[in-house]
Order: sequence, then C-alpha cells, then structure tokens
Amino acid sequence: MNKENISKVCKAIWVLKSDAEFSFALDEITTEEHFNQIKWKTGEDSNGMSIDSTTCPHSEITWTKVKEEMDKL
Repeated sequence: MNKENISKVCKAIWVLKSDAEFSFALDEITTEEHFNQIKWKTGEDSNGMSIDSTTCPHSEITWTKVKEEMDKL
C-alpha cells in the first residue's frame, strides 16, 4: 500500500469538499481509472446503511481537480 499516495488523495478530496464521504479498497490512486473506483456515499437506507455509488455526486470533485490538489501537497 502506498500510504503517502492514499493520504494525499484523501487530503485533496477534503480540500475540495470537507464533508465528502467515500471509501476505496485500492493500494493507490494514480489514474482516473483508479479514481473512478472510489465509492461515494450518496445516502443511507432505512437501516442506516450507506448507499454508495462510483459516480461522484459532488461536481466540485473531479479527477483533474483531485490531481491538482495532490500535486500541491
């Protein structure tokens, strides 16, 4: 696992939207293909379980913008 990369990805996303909720099971995110595998929380079901989508619901978060923020870190 590339901890530095994972840390930068998370920080970059939170810079763009501080309350974004997401998860992923990748060892690193270095491409748009990887970025498109992130699971974004879009809501909760009646049992309080997370409803996730690989389509980011936040227009301010794109691979291009995340990569720009990562490059600043």
